Amino acid sequence: MRHILLFSLLFFLSCKPSEAKLTAQQIIDKSILYSGADKVANSEITFKFRDKEYFAYRENGAYKLIREFDSVIDGLTNDGFRRFVNLKEQNLSEKEISSFSNSVNSVHYFSVLPFGLNDEAVIKKLLPSSTIKGKEYYKIEVTFSENGGGEDFEDVFIYWVGKEDFLVDYLAYSYHTNGGGKRFRVLKEQCVKNGIRFVDYHNYKPLSASTKLIDADKAFENNQLKKVSEIVLKDIEVIIIE
Repeated sequence: MRHILLFSLLFFLSCKPSEAKLTAQQIIDKSILYSGADKVANSEITFKFRDKEYFAYRENGAYKLIREFDSVIDGLTNDGFRRFVNLKEQNLSEKEISSFSNSVNSVHYFSVLPFGLNDEAVIKKLLPSSTIKGKEYYKIEVTFSENGGGEDFEDVFIYWVGKEDFLVDYLAYSYHTNGGGKRFRVLKEQCVKNGIRFVDYHNYKPLSASTKLIDADKAFENNQLKKVSEIVLKDIEVIIIE
């Protein structure tokens, strides 16, 4: 009888379904779908971030990313960057164009993540899974090819995607502009507008410059990060272009 019970137990364990092996691409695809970010590709989105107003128009690959403050209107489109002051177009140096373009693009880029993670220049790598505050996450590293990756192609991102809901609750990145550094963002609040999920974050940096980006989650759990700001989008409005 004991042998029968042991055989039955081994048979049950062998038949137990194992966790599905998903690739980094499959995880990001699910994250885009579950967060509604697939709708961003054909939409009009407006919001306020700090003291500036932002407008994004995207349709079938064409885009206009606008930032307005004081008497300044910055516009980034498929054709490049233009700045207007009191409705008069400004003559800008290449350095200014690069700086302003990156500034506008960065806010719009972060506002609609994980939209954009299937761009051609994106390289995705599945890292070992992680658990933060008792929740299990897939951990995806994102880098960029030099061809098509923009001036910040050397930046590295890591996204923590929930294994059950496929939503991004945490992200970390290293950057090289303005002296460089590392940041770790923690979900503060979330909302859904017209089917698209938007997230506000607590923004942290490591207490030690030696902290590796891949270990940002462990540093967070061990209170080895310092909060430096909050990323909060206000007055979000979304129109889906049919």
